[in-house]
Amino acid sequence: MARFIANARMYSVTPEVEDHWKTLLGHVMASAGVAFDYEPYPAPQPLEVLWERDDLGCVFMCGYPIAFQLSEVIPIAAPIPAAAWAGGKPLYRSDLIVKADSPFQRLEDTFGHRIGWTVEHSHSGFNALRHHLLPHRSPDRPALYREVVGNLVTARGILDKVLAGEIDVGPLDGYWHELIRAYRPDLTEGIRVIGSTGLAPIPSFVAAPGLPAETIVRLKAAFAAAHHQPWFAPLGEALRLNGFAPVEQADFDRTLAWDREAREQGYAAIA
Repeated sequence: MARFIANARMYSVTPEVEDHWKTLLGHVMASAGVAFDYEPYPAPQPLEVLWERDDLGCVFMCGYPIAFQLSEVIPIAAPIPAAAWAGGKPLYRSDLIVKADSPFQRLEDTFGHRIGWTVEHSHSGFNALRHHLLPHRSPDRPALYREVVGNLVTARGILDKVLAGEIDVGPLDGYWHELIRAYRPDLTEGIRVIGSTGLAPIPSFVAAPGLPAETIVRLKAAFAAAHHQPWFAPLGEALRLNGFAPVEQADFDRTLAWDREAREQGYAAIA
């Protein structure tokens, strides 16, 4: 088989967490009878460049570009966060955060102030936030914020800008938030959550079309069975995971619907 790579950059919130992902993926690949090279791809390298590669064997990809097929990939499996809000399903949300000592108690309190977003191809950092803001707009108030700061690239970029007081509110991927809160409480003790978006399909491990179909089948089965394996419990606890679920392209239809709804209402850009 040609060389393929694995990568968990999207949810490698610290080097320790990335090591846990590397170990977990090693077990999954062994169960599937494959051996991909784990290739680090640290921020701020653009994820969209990674996702265009033809050697993806098992790489995390955001649901928004999967939904729009911005890169030709095959969804394999998605994590099931060990968080009550996930309901035991491969879903996530965006937590809307403010500085802990800010006066804001509700999302509505932030209107007229400053909001940030990550990249336009992000669901958690853009599409989910935009959809959540839709009901608050009106013909008399088409723009909700005095200032919009975009292209902050990553969830960490949002977190840092809120902590620095450079934006008043921003979206954090809810699963990423669970991980960073566990491993870097020194960062999250300075923020509060004032609301959360609805649930949507969480980022998935994907492969390039060149990965053989039978390998895809084995990987899906290995991910689905992971939570039954003796090695899973400590890694599941470390990664705040209940397991994985196989996914297909159609599973991301909700993501497409949220984008379509925003555009139909004339809200292509957050304002």
